[in-house]
Amino acid sequence: MSISRLDKLFTALADFGLDALALNPTPSLLYATGLHFHLMERPIVALFAADGRIALVLPELEIAKLTGIPYDVEAFPYNEDPTTWTDVFRKAVNCLGLDGKKIGVEPLGMRLFEHSHLQAAAPNASFPDATETMASLRIRKDVEEIASMRKAVKIAEAALEATLPMIKIGVSEKEIAAELVSQLLKNGTESPVPFQPIVSGGPNSANPHATPSERKLQQGDLLVIDWGATNNSYVSDITRTFAIGEVDPEYLKIHEIVQQANAAGRAAAKPGLPASVVDIAARKIIDEAGYGEYFTHRTGHGIGMEGHEAPYMRADNQRILEVGMAFTVEPGIYLPGRNGVRVEDDLVITEDGAESLSTLPREIRVLG
Repeated sequence: MSISRLDKLFTALADFGLDALALNPTPSLLYATGLHFHLMERPIVALFAADGRIALVLPELEIAKLTGIPYDVEAFPYNEDPTTWTDVFRKAVNCLGLDGKKIGVEPLGMRLFEHSHLQAAAPNASFPDATETMASLRIRKDVEEIASMRKAVKIAEAALEATLPMIKIGVSEKEIAAELVSQLLKNGTESPVPFQPIVSGGPNSANPHATPSERKLQQGDLLVIDWGATNNSYVSDITRTFAIGEVDPEYLKIHEIVQQANAAGRAAAKPGLPASVVDIAARKIIDEAGYGEYFTHRTGHGIGMEGHEAPYMRADNQRILEVGMAFTVEPGIYLPGRNGVRVEDDLVITEDGAESLSTLPREIRVLG
């Protein structure tokens, strides 16, 4: 964790008109402080005041994590008696003089649990949405962050290649998912993996977010595998689609369409253009092929310390792509009750276009 991240955070608070920022254990807290905490039944909240001071409410058992950190933090530890916790929050709020001030929070991260303690401790404060405040810091990846993501891609790709030999007719989705997770760990992913792999065959592959089931692969299935790895707290997120034996010619056709849409989306990604161009370019290929109604989600989402973060590749998103922004391009066609296809790559915006960090073949491969 670089001190400059904290400097940038305090500058961002002023830019967004916030007196402070409250973060509970989320990737944003890890990004800002380098401190690893997890959500649990004991509240943990870091308060960052615009004047550069930091207060941290945490259980006594976590206090050792502050040893040796390269910046000043006023710690407010508490014991196991929950009736005392709000008072400790109040001491932290009063230490920074935040009652009656604007304390930004991330709605997707801040739980009601922690928020209720903050409200009780600062009854006259307001808690505006600070999503964009943190996005402004995290959305452009530096060289080290991109290197971490590149390694996460290599781990994921190696794990899939090691898994492919066991995929054949009669093997269940759950068995494939279990082997893939095992191979991810063997190849160096941090635990936990960024998300549980999606392994879906035949009719299940027509569900973009299917959960691996006991269904066994059959001749003629398409098999969608969506998986990723974690390296140095940064993630990868890749999808490839396979044919199990000989498949219906229409399924080969829709795979080719999706592959072309993926290529169009990747080619459209350039600095200075809005994120919408990626979605529009990919969607145009699928629409013109007559399968537009079967492409039911956005073309991609940002990646970094989270599997889903800004920027989002939607047709209405006018956020300008900038060097260092990282995101997926993942068009799909899903034929209900039949089969589905998705091809997903991880991209990062460069000075003159976009680089695909993922390199596995995008052409359909026949297994089984």
